[in-house]
Amino acid sequence: MAAWCDGGVSRAVEDTHRRMLRARDAMDRAYAQPLDVPALARIAHVSESHFTRTFRATFGETPHRYLQRRRVERAMFLLRETDRPVTEICFEVGFGSPGTFSRTFRDIVGRSPRAYRKEAAAARSAAVPVHVPTCFTMAWTRPSDSRPGAVPGS
Repeated sequence: MAAWCDGGVSRAVEDTHRRMLRARDAMDRAYAQPLDVPALARIAHVSESHFTRTFRATFGETPHRYLQRRRVERAMFLLRETDRPVTEICFEVGFGSPGTFSRTFRDIVGRSPRAYRKEAAAARSAAVPVHVPTCFTMAWTRPSDSRPGAVPGS
């Protein structure tokens, strides 16, 4: 069956994307839970090796990196909007140790969780209140590996 017919994707490709989206949605819902490749592959109804390979081809990063990024995203929000201790936030978003959390946060965001919180507080106190739609805020604050020297999907 041709992958491209009538300008669309084949049913097989569409089915594969749907399976990967099902697993990614599960990661988004349960990011703080211990999720591993075998569990995610079961959700997608594919083998573990096929899942990892296909997830990366579909979304441009490994399932592990996606989950790390999702957890860091949530931690960024909690660091900006609450006064809770960094260690408490670390465990709430699903990291097993403060050291791993800090290292991963720094790799993705470019600074430590404490430095991020301090900068966010300074920016908030200096900023003039302006309404920005949530979708723009989410897109703007989403961490990415577009920093110089970053290794995509690592």
